[in-house]
Amino acid sequence: MTSDQIFLFTLFGAVFALLIWGRVRYDLVAFCALVIATIGGFVSPDEAFSGFGHPAVVIIALVLILSRGLLNSGAVEMIAGMVLSATRSLPMHIGIMSVVGAALSAVINNVAALALLMSLDMEAAEKAKRSPSLSLMPLSFATILGGMITMIGTPPNIVIAQYRERALGESYSMFDFAPVGLCVALAGIIFVALIGWRLIPEHERAKRIRTSDDIENCVVEAQMREGSKTIGLRVTDLSPLAKEHDVLVLGLVRQGKRLPGFARDEEISKSDHLVVEGDPKSIEAFFGSAELSFSGEEKHKIGLTSPSLVLTETIVTENSRITDRSSYDLRLLSRHGITLLGVSRQGRRFRDRVRKLIIKPGDVLLLLGRPDRLDEVINWLGVLPLENRKHAVIQRKKATLAIGLFFGAIALSASGLLYLPITLAACVIAFVTMGI
Repeated sequence: MTSDQIFLFTLFGAVFALLIWGRVRYDLVAFCALVIATIGGFVSPDEAFSGFGHPAVVIIALVLILSRGLLNSGAVEMIAGMVLSATRSLPMHIGIMSVVGAALSAVINNVAALALLMSLDMEAAEKAKRSPSLSLMPLSFATILGGMITMIGTPPNIVIAQYRERALGESYSMFDFAPVGLCVALAGIIFVALIGWRLIPEHERAKRIRTSDDIENCVVEAQMREGSKTIGLRVTDLSPLAKEHDVLVLGLVRQGKRLPGFARDEEISKSDHLVVEGDPKSIEAFFGSAELSFSGEEKHKIGLTSPSLVLTETIVTENSRITDRSSYDLRLLSRHGITLLGVSRQGRRFRDRVRKLIIKPGDVLLLLGRPDRLDEVINWLGVLPLENRKHAVIQRKKATLAIGLFFGAIALSASGLLYLPITLAACVIAFVTMGI
């Protein structure tokens, strides 16, 4: 047999073996096989995704998947954390957010960039106690303008590039739009930041209606990551960071015992646990900034055959299995793969360890685990899940890897070595296999 035949038979054999094994999703197996065959030259790049009708459909879909991966990895949060501040003036905030939005639009698509940055902008508005309408519309314009810079930044550019290829035999490259797009984007951002936002009607901040989001804060225990920058600091040194994320450091657990008072002057060691109070989303962000991890998080394996971890809140009833018992009694982690991270008890604080706390009816439990396991355990415990109270745990340690993979794919396409949809597809596969 020729080398090509050996390659194809090996590829088919691997596909059949993975399908029979059943541990990897069949659609991921088929998608990987298509990308490998295309890179190997056995499938024409033009024919690889011909069933979708137009390459623009595939490119936009792949970019949206990658943008979600960048969000899950904490890459977007990391970039935003470097540039966002609630103390900046509104024109400065709009200018910085517009530049970030335009830059993201140029490389991931304007719709995806806006979707990623909207929540961050609204959080900044909430902290600055101003109406988000003053900055959301400029952000929308900035992402539209930034999308003009590259071929993948906006769907019309993709369509025009493909039409030119059919008509003239040569498509536009990634940055052929940049000379005009950069000038238009720069002029537009300057106008929006200095003048445009003043033309937007200012609305009063809407009064919040009390919902499940107003449930009292949870008390959670955190442990130190390997090499965490928090190790060696005093508890009081974390106060500015805690204030920035709207959480409160209540104390320190050392050798299984809670130290008296708030232990503010104690130096944090690798084996210590911090006791933190706040809402789950703020706690998750604080843990990321302080390089902390949830207790028991390392026991949850993330990768090709398991989804990402999720935080969810549930309320305990009188008939719940965990009523008048603790998570330690039920062995939630060892038997069911679920960690009880925190408890909210109508605003009251407690000194017991979270895993040994006796749960009472009306308590709100913060659980960590894989989505499929969480649903099973919630039913088994007989607790009630709260609506819209699930939060994905961001895999921040993979942020640099995610950024490198994404820009590597863009560089391969821009250099002409690989067809754009194929490089993006390969990047999607890398994101999935690495648990991003």
